[in-house]
Amino acid sequence: MLFYFSATQDQSLSSIKANVHTGPLALLLPAIQGITFTLILIISLNLGLSQVAQAKVQGEALSDSQNEQLTVTYFSEGQQHTIQGKQTDQGYRFNEKSNKVINLATLNWPPYISEELCNKGWVFQFTVAILVSKGYQVNIHFYPWARSVMLVEQGKMDILFPEYFIESSAPSDAVPGKKRSELLVLSNKFSGGELSLLKRLGYPFDLQENLRNLKGKIIGVVRGYQNTPEFDAMMDSKQFSVIEAVDELQLVKLLVAKRVDLIIGDPKVFTYSVNYSNLSNRNKQALLNNIEIVQPALKYNHLYFAISNKYQQWSQLLDDVNLALLEFQQSGETDRFIKVGSGCTLDF
Repeated sequence: MLFYFSATQDQSLSSIKANVHTGPLALLLPAIQGITFTLILIISLNLGLSQVAQAKVQGEALSDSQNEQLTVTYFSEGQQHTIQGKQTDQGYRFNEKSNKVINLATLNWPPYISEELCNKGWVFQFTVAILVSKGYQVNIHFYPWARSVMLVEQGKMDILFPEYFIESSAPSDAVPGKKRSELLVLSNKFSGGELSLLKRLGYPFDLQENLRNLKGKIIGVVRGYQNTPEFDAMMDSKQFSVIEAVDELQLVKLLVAKRVDLIIGDPKVFTYSVNYSNLSNRNKQALLNNIEIVQPALKYNHLYFAISNKYQQWSQLLDDVNLALLEFQQSGETDRFIKVGSGCTLDF
């Protein structure tokens, strides 16, 4: 009201009296507008401060993530070697003083390798040790598998891992008209895991010889994965329907939701992917209690490093990796990495 009378002090008393009777709302309007403006200003300031605080927290989290220190230890010729690494914009980096720079593309695939595992899993640690033992700088990047495959097959990164055996006839999805074996060279093998079909609990399905009763089924697969030659040949010839997923967690959800009849993959990865997800414990239990492995397993799949032949010194890199694999196998280091695992225990 004070603002109103101040704004109208040149008006006559009679006009003011007239306004009191004929325009009471007009008296209140400026005050209301002033209060509204003040509230809007306060809210805006609070929102701005909140956004600043949120940005600060996010920035600190990113900074902490990029300053994350990682340690890999391995033994060679009776000597213990400890390598310090860190997360950078170019991935998880180890042995940064070396000018023999290697960029590797991988995926979250627990319990073998995952950013969610402490120390990132045994395959992560094993890979760092293999390459650093031969003097390479290691930069490991995590992507969805299909993107990792594309980056290495196109020569934008140097090593794809962990990879299954690549059949000579397997076509490339990243480079039209090319076979994968024309783009990648495989290292010697190292320890892997079972490849199996999984079904919903109680679903009436028993595996028959030559996979012949897969015909007509709807099967969930992870995009970009190779499985077995027989399975992939049936898939390529469309003898069963396929629904693609980005990872194993999505496959389990599709199976339990009855979107697919079966899913294919490493049973350990399915279990760990659910357990390390952001789902509630109740939902994790509901998923895992409603799936079962189809016996027998389709195959034991060894793992490999797939090296891009676009890397200028790919032949030397292949020789170095294979020599390190042999040395680690003979010395017991490979078994030690697998036994020690990631050094993590599940805590739910």
